[in-house]
Amino acid sequence: MFLYGILSTIVFIIAMPFVFALRKFIGKPNAGIKEKLGFVELPDFGEEDIIMLHGVSVGEVIALENLAKKIKEKFPHKKLVVTTGTKTGQEIANKKYSEIADFITYFPFDIPFAVNKFLDRVNPSIVLIAETEIWPYFAYACNRRNIPVAIINGRISDSTFKTYKKVKFFFKNVFKNFSAIYTQSDDDKRKYIEIGATPAKVEVMGNLKFDVKRKDANINLGQQDYRIIIAGSTHAGEDEIILKIFKELKEKYSDIKLLLAPRHPKRVPDVEVLTKNFGLKYGLRSKDDKFTQYDIIILDTLGELGKMYSICNFAFIGGSFNKTGGHNPLEAAVYDKPTITGPSIHNFKDIYWTLNKTDAGKIVKNPEELKIYMEKLLSDKSFYTKACEDCKTVFEAQQGALNFVIDKLSSV
Repeated sequence: MFLYGILSTIVFIIAMPFVFALRKFIGKPNAGIKEKLGFVELPDFGEEDIIMLHGVSVGEVIALENLAKKIKEKFPHKKLVVTTGTKTGQEIANKKYSEIADFITYFPFDIPFAVNKFLDRVNPSIVLIAETEIWPYFAYACNRRNIPVAIINGRISDSTFKTYKKVKFFFKNVFKNFSAIYTQSDDDKRKYIEIGATPAKVEVMGNLKFDVKRKDANINLGQQDYRIIIAGSTHAGEDEIILKIFKELKEKYSDIKLLLAPRHPKRVPDVEVLTKNFGLKYGLRSKDDKFTQYDIIILDTLGELGKMYSICNFAFIGGSFNKTGGHNPLEAAVYDKPTITGPSIHNFKDIYWTLNKTDAGKIVKNPEELKIYMEKLLSDKSFYTKACEDCKTVFEAQQGALNFVIDKLSSV
């Protein structure tokens, strides 16, 4: 690890000026450089223990939110420091954790100077790192200071696994510095062990992202005699796709209705115009309109989409036919409702990967595939029933991860 520290520092010194210049040239700010070098302005927490929680970017930060809340609830006498690795991750963390975490900052560069400066200032009593963040020098430095470091919600993609397996000799030494590795699945456990982790240190915990609860739902949209399709969190360009498909399917399946929920309320007027242009009549949720009067209801109110999934037969999850990266399909799947999404899913790729292994979720490549799959759910009753059952099965297999981590923290 001494050699790694030297090499990583040399590479950093040589490469960073070019990286910084390139990012500035393409308009991407070099955010958090001071903090990433270890110069963290931490408040004076006195002698209180610090639990450090790290999620590199948006998906990981969102996944850790409920755990962060539970940590503060179960360990009120301890301080919680949350770190991220990206600017977008930092923005989400500041938005979601402002009233949970005691301090939010960037994770240090994995070079000796930055890591040691960071640990000198933060001095955590335990570090929990989400998913696939294996920083060799950071783990080594923590181990030297007797700071337990655990990977939680651990996962390794097939492509990453193939790469890491080629340098197993290196990762075998790296994993010696981790106190524990808690994985999302048996398959992830196998992968970690095959690339060098000590078997006794690896346990399956499930996926934190599946620790969601059904929202109380008492909804009357006149939906009782119809099959409801929800297009949730749609972005510009996706409403047209959904409206076109719905109009075509409506000619064959007269009992279907559509609840259209734009991600951003400011887009509602544009969605109204689009709906009119397709020759479709619509109502508005804000006016308490019902499906008995309209084939389409536009959800123009805030904070209601989550519970609306309870009344649908299946849902299309938006933000997936552009570069947004998708939105959380579990808001629908928790009600045992199958989901469909476009190809852009990087914000929730592990969730979609888990759902897509069954019929609980489907990733389609284009609008044509979307229509075909929607029609399959409408026309094939046995397939639809299995898809709903798969949602329940997946949740039962994955839940319990949050309490798993809390139990481990309690025993430290």
